[in-house]
Amino acid sequence: MGLYAADGLRKSIGNNCKLNPRNAPTILNTAGQISAHWIGNRTDVEDQARQSVVGPPSFGMPSNEAVEKKLKEIKGYMEFFKRAFPKETDPITVENLAKAVGAFERILVTSSRFDSFLKGDITALNGKEKRGLKTYLEVECIMCHSGPYVGGQMYEKFGIFEPYWKYTKSDPIDEGRYVVTKNESDRYDFKVPILRNVEKTAPYFHDGSVDKLEDAVWIMGKIQLGKDLNKSQVEDIVAFLKSLTGKIPEDALKIPLLPSME
Repeated sequence: MGLYAADGLRKSIGNNCKLNPRNAPTILNTAGQISAHWIGNRTDVEDQARQSVVGPPSFGMPSNEAVEKKLKEIKGYMEFFKRAFPKETDPITVENLAKAVGAFERILVTSSRFDSFLKGDITALNGKEKRGLKTYLEVECIMCHSGPYVGGQMYEKFGIFEPYWKYTKSDPIDEGRYVVTKNESDRYDFKVPILRNVEKTAPYFHDGSVDKLEDAVWIMGKIQLGKDLNKSQVEDIVAFLKSLTGKIPEDALKIPLLPSME
Protein backbone atom coordinates (compact mmCIF):
# COMPACT_ATOMS: atom_id res chain seq x y z
CA MET A 1 0.00 0.00 0.00
CA GLY A 2 3.06 2.25 -0.11
CA LEU A 3 1.93 3.63 -3.49
CA TYR A 4 -1.71 3.88 -2.42
CA ALA A 5 -2.51 0.51 -4.00
CA ALA A 6 -1.16 1.50 -7.41
CA ASP A 7 2.08 0.18 -8.90
CA GLY A 8 3.66 3.47 -9.98
CA LEU A 9 4.33 2.14 -13.49
CA ARG A 10 3.12 3.61 -16.74
CA LYS A 11 1.91 0.16 -17.72
CA SER A 12 1.94 -2.89 -15.49
CA ILE A 13 4.14 -5.90 -16.13
CA GLY A 14 2.41 -9.26 -16.07
CA ASN A 15 3.19 -12.93 -16.46
CA ASN A 16 6.37 -13.69 -18.43
CA CYS A 17 7.28 -9.97 -18.22
CA LYS A 18 4.56 -9.01 -20.70
CA LEU A 19 3.47 -5.36 -20.76
CA ASN A 20 -0.15 -4.50 -19.98
CA PRO A 21 -1.78 -2.38 -22.71
CA ARG A 22 -2.88 0.26 -20.15
CA ASN A 23 -2.01 1.83 -16.83
CA ALA A 24 -3.27 -0.03 -13.77
CA PRO A 25 -5.39 2.26 -11.54
CA THR A 26 -5.30 1.99 -7.76
CA ILE A 27 -7.51 -0.71 -6.24
CA LEU A 28 -8.63 1.72 -3.52
CA ASN A 29 -12.27 2.79 -3.93
CA THR A 30 -12.80 0.53 -6.94
CA ALA A 31 -15.95 -1.35 -5.92
CA GLY A 32 -18.35 1.59 -6.31
CA GLN A 33 -17.39 2.47 -9.86
CA ILE A 34 -19.41 1.91 -13.03
CA SER A 35 -17.08 -0.92 -14.05
CA ALA A 36 -13.48 -2.02 -13.79
CA HIS A 37 -10.75 -1.12 -16.29
CA TRP A 38 -10.39 2.00 -18.42
CA ILE A 39 -12.51 0.59 -21.23
CA GLY A 40 -15.15 -1.05 -19.06
CA ASN A 41 -14.44 -4.61 -20.09
CA ARG A 42 -14.82 -5.84 -16.49
CA THR A 43 -18.22 -5.46 -14.83
CA ASP A 44 -17.07 -5.26 -11.19
CA VAL A 45 -14.21 -6.12 -8.84
CA GLU A 46 -15.10 -9.81 -8.84
CA ASP A 47 -15.17 -9.93 -12.63
CA GLN A 48 -11.85 -8.09 -12.70
CA ALA A 49 -10.29 -10.65 -10.34
CA ARG A 50 -11.79 -13.53 -12.33
CA GLN A 51 -10.48 -12.33 -15.66
CA SER A 52 -7.17 -10.96 -14.43
CA VAL A 53 -5.68 -14.39 -13.81
CA VAL A 54 -5.72 -14.97 -17.57
CA GLY A 55 -5.80 -11.36 -18.78
CA PRO A 56 -4.93 -10.14 -22.29
CA PRO A 57 -3.08 -12.56 -24.59
CA SER A 58 0.22 -13.63 -23.05
CA PHE A 59 -0.28 -11.34 -20.04
CA GLY A 60 -1.77 -13.71 -17.47
CA MET A 61 -1.66 -17.45 -16.83
CA PRO A 62 -2.48 -19.75 -19.76
CA SER A 63 -5.85 -20.89 -18.36
CA ASN A 64 -8.10 -21.02 -15.29
CA GLU A 65 -7.09 -24.64 -14.82
CA ALA A 66 -3.43 -23.62 -14.65
CA VAL A 67 -4.29 -21.10 -11.93
CA GLU A 68 -6.20 -23.65 -9.87
CA LYS A 69 -3.41 -26.20 -10.27
CA LYS A 70 -0.84 -23.65 -9.07
CA LEU A 71 -2.93 -22.79 -5.99
CA LYS A 72 -3.48 -26.44 -5.12
CA GLU A 73 0.26 -27.04 -5.23
CA ILE A 74 0.64 -24.60 -2.33
CA LYS A 75 -0.64 -26.80 0.49
CA GLY A 76 -1.59 -24.04 2.91
CA TYR A 77 -4.13 -22.53 0.56
CA MET A 78 -6.47 -25.52 0.74
CA GLU A 79 -7.15 -24.83 4.42
CA PHE A 80 -7.79 -21.15 3.73
CA PHE A 81 -10.21 -21.91 0.89
CA LYS A 82 -12.02 -24.55 2.97
CA ARG A 83 -12.48 -22.02 5.75
CA ALA A 84 -13.84 -19.40 3.36
CA PHE A 85 -16.06 -21.79 1.40
CA PRO A 86 -16.99 -24.54 3.92
CA LYS A 87 -19.86 -26.04 1.90
CA GLU A 88 -17.75 -26.89 -1.14
CA THR A 89 -15.86 -30.14 -1.58
CA ASP A 90 -13.40 -28.56 -4.03
CA PRO A 91 -13.16 -24.92 -2.91
CA ILE A 92 -10.05 -23.92 -4.88
CA THR A 93 -11.58 -22.47 -8.03
CA VAL A 94 -11.01 -19.27 -9.96
CA GLU A 95 -14.61 -18.33 -9.19
CA ASN A 96 -13.95 -18.54 -5.45
CA LEU A 97 -10.64 -16.76 -5.86
CA ALA A 98 -12.54 -13.90 -7.52
CA LYS A 99 -15.10 -13.79 -4.69
CA ALA A 100 -12.34 -13.64 -2.07
CA VAL A 101 -10.38 -10.92 -3.86
CA GLY A 102 -13.58 -8.95 -4.49
CA ALA A 103 -14.59 -9.18 -0.83
CA PHE A 104 -11.23 -7.72 0.17
CA GLU A 105 -11.34 -4.93 -2.40
CA ARG A 106 -14.81 -3.90 -1.21
CA ILE A 107 -13.37 -2.79 2.14
CA LEU A 108 -10.73 -0.60 0.49
CA VAL A 109 -12.59 2.68 0.88
CA THR A 110 -10.72 5.80 1.95
CA SER A 111 -12.11 8.83 3.78
CA SER A 112 -10.45 12.22 3.34
CA ARG A 113 -10.43 15.74 4.75
CA PHE A 114 -12.83 16.69 1.97
CA ASP A 115 -15.38 14.28 3.42
CA SER A 116 -15.08 16.06 6.76
CA PHE A 117 -15.60 19.37 4.93
CA LEU A 118 -18.75 18.02 3.25
CA LYS A 119 -20.05 16.95 6.65
CA GLY A 120 -19.80 20.52 7.91
CA ASP A 121 -16.26 20.93 9.22
CA ILE A 122 -15.31 24.10 7.33
CA THR A 123 -11.86 24.05 8.92
CA ALA A 124 -11.02 20.73 7.21
CA LEU A 125 -9.83 22.62 4.11
CA ASN A 126 -7.46 25.58 4.14
CA GLY A 127 -7.96 28.74 2.11
CA LYS A 128 -6.10 27.59 -0.97
CA GLU A 129 -7.94 24.25 -1.02
CA LYS A 130 -11.29 26.03 -0.77
CA ARG A 131 -10.24 28.34 -3.59
CA GLY A 132 -9.26 25.25 -5.57
CA LEU A 133 -12.67 23.69 -4.95
CA LYS A 134 -14.32 26.90 -6.18
CA THR A 135 -12.18 26.85 -9.33
CA TYR A 136 -12.87 23.13 -9.80
CA LEU A 137 -16.60 23.89 -9.81
CA GLU A 138 -16.37 27.06 -11.90
CA VAL A 139 -14.37 25.52 -14.76
CA GLU A 140 -16.74 22.53 -14.66
CA CYS A 141 -14.40 19.68 -13.79
CA ILE A 142 -17.36 18.36 -11.80
CA MET A 143 -19.32 17.66 -15.00
CA CYS A 144 -17.44 14.34 -15.22
CA HIS A 145 -15.51 14.01 -11.95
CA SER A 146 -18.48 13.86 -9.59
CA GLY A 147 -20.18 11.52 -7.15
CA PRO A 148 -18.83 9.77 -4.03
CA TYR A 149 -15.51 8.85 -5.66
CA VAL A 150 -15.19 12.11 -7.63
CA GLY A 151 -15.30 10.15 -10.88
CA GLY A 152 -15.66 6.54 -11.93
CA GLN A 153 -19.37 6.82 -12.81
CA MET A 154 -19.35 7.38 -16.57
CA TYR A 155 -17.43 7.02 -19.83
CA GLU A 156 -16.27 10.09 -21.71
CA LYS A 157 -14.31 10.86 -24.83
CA PHE A 158 -10.71 11.69 -23.97
CA GLY A 159 -10.02 14.69 -26.15
CA ILE A 160 -13.33 16.51 -26.68
CA PHE A 161 -11.77 19.72 -27.99
CA GLU A 162 -8.43 18.44 -29.27
CA PRO A 163 -6.83 15.00 -29.76
CA TYR A 164 -5.44 13.80 -26.44
CA TRP A 165 -2.21 12.52 -27.98
CA LYS A 166 -1.31 16.04 -29.09
CA TYR A 167 -0.56 16.84 -25.44
CA THR A 168 0.14 13.46 -23.82
CA LYS A 169 2.47 12.36 -26.65
CA SER A 170 0.87 8.93 -26.37
CA ASP A 171 2.24 6.21 -28.61
CA PRO A 172 0.44 4.07 -29.60
CA ILE A 173 -2.89 5.89 -29.74
CA ASP A 174 -5.49 3.92 -27.76
CA GLU A 175 -9.02 3.79 -29.20
CA GLY A 176 -10.61 3.21 -25.78
CA ARG A 177 -14.04 1.56 -25.46
CA TYR A 178 -14.24 1.16 -29.21
CA VAL A 179 -11.97 -1.86 -28.71
CA VAL A 180 -14.78 -3.48 -26.69
CA THR A 181 -17.98 -2.26 -28.34
CA LYS A 182 -16.88 -1.59 -31.95
CA ASN A 183 -19.30 1.36 -31.88
CA GLU A 184 -17.84 4.39 -33.62
CA SER A 185 -19.35 6.65 -30.95
CA ASP A 186 -17.15 4.94 -28.34
CA ARG A 187 -13.86 5.66 -30.10
CA TYR A 188 -11.43 7.29 -27.62
CA ASP A 189 -13.95 6.88 -24.77
CA PHE A 190 -12.53 5.85 -21.40
CA LYS A 191 -13.95 5.49 -17.93
CA VAL A 192 -13.61 8.80 -16.10
CA PRO A 193 -10.98 8.02 -13.43
CA ILE A 194 -11.66 8.71 -9.78
CA LEU A 195 -9.79 11.60 -8.17
CA ARG A 196 -9.61 10.25 -4.64
CA ASN A 197 -5.94 9.82 -3.69
CA VAL A 198 -4.95 11.19 -7.10
CA GLU A 199 -1.88 12.96 -5.72
CA LYS A 200 -0.49 9.55 -4.74
CA THR A 201 -1.23 7.55 -7.88
CA ALA A 202 0.97 8.95 -10.65
CA PRO A 203 1.54 8.50 -13.55
CA TYR A 204 -1.74 9.68 -15.05
CA PHE A 205 -4.20 8.82 -17.80
CA HIS A 206 -4.99 5.47 -19.38
CA ASP A 207 -1.43 4.97 -20.61
CA GLY A 208 0.48 6.58 -17.74
CA SER A 209 1.78 9.14 -20.23
CA VAL A 210 1.89 12.11 -17.84
CA ASP A 211 3.96 12.14 -14.66
CA LYS A 212 2.99 15.38 -12.91
CA LEU A 213 -0.47 16.12 -11.51
CA GLU A 214 -0.14 19.79 -12.48
CA ASP A 215 0.45 18.79 -16.12
CA ALA A 216 -2.49 16.38 -16.05
CA VAL A 217 -4.82 19.11 -14.72
CA TRP A 218 -3.71 21.59 -17.39
CA ILE A 219 -4.13 19.01 -20.16
CA MET A 220 -7.61 18.11 -18.94
CA GLY A 221 -8.61 21.76 -19.01
CA LYS A 222 -7.29 22.11 -22.54
CA ILE A 223 -8.72 19.01 -24.21
CA GLN A 224 -11.81 18.27 -22.10
CA LEU A 225 -13.05 21.76 -21.23
CA GLY A 226 -11.55 23.85 -23.99
CA LYS A 227 -9.96 26.13 -21.39
CA ASP A 228 -6.36 27.24 -21.04
CA LEU A 229 -6.04 27.18 -17.26
CA ASN A 230 -3.48 29.62 -15.91
CA LYS A 231 -0.79 28.68 -13.39
CA SER A 232 -2.78 29.96 -10.41
CA GLN A 233 -5.89 27.99 -11.42
CA VAL A 234 -3.87 24.81 -11.86
CA GLU A 235 -2.13 25.24 -8.51
CA ASP A 236 -5.41 25.86 -6.71
CA ILE A 237 -7.13 22.85 -8.29
CA VAL A 238 -4.15 20.65 -7.41
CA ALA A 239 -4.33 21.93 -3.81
CA PHE A 240 -7.99 20.90 -3.68
CA LEU A 241 -7.24 17.51 -5.22
CA LYS A 242 -4.70 16.84 -2.48
CA SER A 243 -7.48 17.21 0.08
CA LEU A 244 -8.98 14.05 -1.46
CA THR A 245 -6.09 11.95 -0.18
CA GLY A 246 -7.61 9.59 2.36
CA LYS A 247 -6.59 7.21 5.09
CA ILE A 248 -6.01 3.62 4.04
CA PRO A 249 -8.09 1.15 6.12
CA GLU A 250 -6.11 -0.49 8.94
CA ASP A 251 -7.02 -4.01 7.76
CA ALA A 252 -5.45 -3.28 4.39
CA LEU A 253 -2.17 -2.33 6.04
CA LYS A 254 -1.78 -5.64 7.87
CA ILE A 255 0.72 -7.91 6.17
CA PRO A 256 -0.83 -11.39 5.85
CA LEU A 257 1.13 -14.52 6.63
CA LEU A 258 0.78 -16.49 3.42
CA PRO A 259 1.59 -20.16 2.94
CA SER A 260 4.90 -20.83 1.24
CA MET A 261 5.31 -23.04 -1.79
CA GLU A 262 7.16 -26.24 -0.92
